[in-house]
Amino acid sequence: MQKLGDFKLPHFFNYPPYFTLQPVRDIREKQIQLWKELILEYCRFQKIFVVGLEEDFPLFSNTVIERFLSHEAREAFLSAVVSEGRGEWLDKGHRKCLILWHRIQEWADIVLNFVKDNGLEDSVMTIEEIRSGIESRGTELHGIDRTILMRALKLLEQKGKLAIFKGSSADDEGVKFSL
Repeated sequence: MQKLGDFKLPHFFNYPPYFTLQPVRDIREKQIQLWKELILEYCRFQKIFVVGLEEDFPLFSNTVIERFLSHEAREAFLSAVVSEGRGEWLDKGHRKCLILWHRIQEWADIVLNFVKDNGLEDSVMTIEEIRSGIESRGTELHGIDRTILMRALKLLEQKGKLAIFKGSSADDEGVKFSL
């Protein structure tokens, strides 16, 4: 089985027809489902939050079988991720896709569990501490994309679980938890 770093690639990754959009609808739907799952699993494993359509993303080519995905195939697979609510286009030209291997509500739940697990129910933290502080090491929050984290925090703020406050710069934006 082929690997990308420590990530095990599925068997279909070495099957050349899967690198070409299939013309038969049923086969194409299966192909899109497999690619969608692969993209989400790989991004979660590698902690990748943004995939560029025109960038050198490791899944878009397989040098072993000398195949690569066309622009149309890349867009079809990423559009499928977006249509399932697991991604969002970051630009009108659909060149960059924000990957949500967890939906925003799931990220909000991860934040709440992090707060409870670390006894931070009535404390204050900066956004950067949540993303890269000692407490978040070894958790899914460590290294989280700032856009995703802010959306999860805003959702929690709407539910009255915390208050976001602005600092003089992005580095000292903070959160007051009130669980």
